Amino acid sequence: MVINASDIDPLFLRPTIMDVDLSALTENYRAIRQRIGGAKLMCVLKANAYGHGLIECARHFESLGAEYFGVALVEEGIELRRAGIGLPILVFGGIVGSQVRLFIDHDLEIAASSLFKLEAVESTARALNKRARVHLKIDTGMERLGVHSYSAAPLLEAALRCEWVDVVGIFSHFANADSADPQPTQEQLSAFLETVSFYQKRGLNYPIRHIANSAAVLQYPETALDMVRCGIALYGIYPHQRLASSLLLRPAMSLRSKVVYFKVVRAGAGVSYGHTWRATHDTRVVTVPIGYGDGLPRRLSNRGAVLIRGCRYPMIGNICMDQVMVNIGQAEAYNGDDVVLIGSQGSNSITVNELAELCETIPYEILTATNVRVPRRYVNARYFSSVV
Repeated sequence: MVINASDIDPLFLRPTIMDVDLSALTENYRAIRQRIGGAKLMCVLKANAYGHGLIECARHFESLGAEYFGVALVEEGIELRRAGIGLPILVFGGIVGSQVRLFIDHDLEIAASSLFKLEAVESTARALNKRARVHLKIDTGMERLGVHSYSAAPLLEAALRCEWVDVVGIFSHFANADSADPQPTQEQLSAFLETVSFYQKRGLNYPIRHIANSAAVLQYPETALDMVRCGIALYGIYPHQRLASSLLLRPAMSLRSKVVYFKVVRAGAGVSYGHTWRATHDTRVVTVPIGYGDGLPRRLSNRGAVLIRGCRYPMIGNICMDQVMVNIGQAEAYNGDDVVLIGSQGSNSITVNELAELCETIPYEILTATNVRVPRRYVNARYFSSVV
């Protein structure tokens, strides 16, 4: 659900809402753009732009001068095309043969991860009498998709023989770029460069070479090659908090709600399903209309916190599908008071990385968990038309 803040009276909005600060996206884009020098920047928009909103983020990055988009699924690429996005779009994910026509019909670039996949693309393109654009996927150590770097030559040779396929890129993916140990990343980079030397040895121009993700951009800028693929860093979140000193980024997402109920829970009474929390004394408790049905991790039950009136208060009891209860002790709160679940209020803040640590997961999962039931509101829209 997309909401432009200036178009709708806030009284009609659901109390729970995600704000996406377009000025933060602009600052992050420009910081990364400067860091990678002359390399192209692929803005990764998979998983609803890491929870920030696929179409609105695409339009914003396009207005800033983005050169490429990356998504995980053909459906995401088609949605972008139907929204009028004209930039090149690479779909990273594995494909089945029946999907190839969708890629070609919507001018989406395909990750050809094996000789069999390449042949399926060639055959479909010939049958449609349309050219297909592919990026050859090389596995240098991720063991997910792609031909192994040490046995990639047959795929590269076959691609040269294709009559209906244009190889526009060749890529791999780092498995440990956020690690403090540089050796695995250096080994993967060396394997990739050795594989793509295939073209130089034959006197051919390279396709676009890309291997660097957000972590590599922040920690190993020398891996930029011809293009980098940035996802989480564009949205202002570090792949690992250890990388926070490498480049100044600003989170674009904040998640907010309001108090909708207040009560005093008597000493000894349990709260929420299973009564996993009980009051040791008469306690003021407020209810906030957000739950695991919105993507608030249930793992935060009796662990997480919110901000109300600038103060931090703990979530208590099991998080429900649509609601969570908060212990405000003997403090005051009223229906309609603002509640911050991610973001800042006064001098306090709750970060995505903090929630990831509490949930024993990674910040990527926290970002992408907030589903489309939560309206997105885009603020600081004056940056929307900014161009690098």
